[in-house]
Amino acid sequence: QVQLVESGGGLVQAGNSLRLSCTVSGATFPTMSWFRQAPGKEREFVAASGTISTNVADSMKGRFTISRDNTKKTLYLQMNSLKPEDTGVYYCAAMSGGRSFTVAPRAEFYRYWGQGTQVTVSS
Repeated sequence: QVQLVESGGGLVQAGNSLRLSCTVSGATFPTMSWFRQAPGKEREFVAASGTISTNVADSMKGRFTISRDNTKKTLYLQMNSLKPEDTGVYYCAAMSGGRSFTVAPRAEFYRYWGQGTQVTVSS
């Protein structure tokens, strides 16, 4: 059974940093990503990690970095210079093999999701 478990969320002041982790069990996936959902808004793409490539949403480039440790089956999201608009629930997602990395920003292509971890950035 596949499970994705996020951790690392919390309450921080603007300008500070957080590192989110997502530990995967039950399978390995070539593409894994982070999405987030703010209150009253749709889920949006944050960053993706493929076998050789990464992709970070334009609005977060320079502040967020995605990485993975395959030996630990863990996906990370390092978030620096956090802003109040980064507040939301952050979800880890895993895409089954066989799809192009170009579809990574599209949530409908992900089969497995974590339960989410809350990130709150105060001003």
